[in-house]
Amino acid sequence: MSEKFVVGYDGSDASNRALEFAVARAKSQGGSIVVAHVLEWSPYSFLTPTELEERHKRRNEELARAKSALMDPVVEKLSDSGVEISTEIKYGHIAKTLATVCSDTGATQMVIGRDGETSIGSRVFGSVASTLAQMAPVPCTIVP
Repeated sequence: MSEKFVVGYDGSDASNRALEFAVARAKSQGGSIVVAHVLEWSPYSFLTPTELEERHKRRNEELARAKSALMDPVVEKLSDSGVEISTEIKYGHIAKTLATVCSDTGATQMVIGRDGETSIGSRVFGSVASTLAQMAPVPCTIVP
């Protein structure tokens, strides 16, 4: 069985290191990669119909921008890697959504980058990496 890696990707140095790690593993194991980007979105339910329509339009614009500015270039960059690459762009809580992408795509492993952030916010609220290490439905590799 070939491996399928989901890579949490946001264009940062940390996510690029995670992607490089996953590509190397996929090459050596005959696997494929799903590059996943999550746009955080708060589900407010008290908006007027006009505000909901505007919000939906902004959401579609953000999806298109993420595809053209983030995902298309990474797919182009990896086009000659010899690894099958697909992409997912979703809205939601980052850790929960990446876990869902793993389940939905049949991934066998998740790879994410860690940026070494040590702010009070990450200590109080937790980081995406630590949350995924606890809740991922598949083994989660955290690349420093």
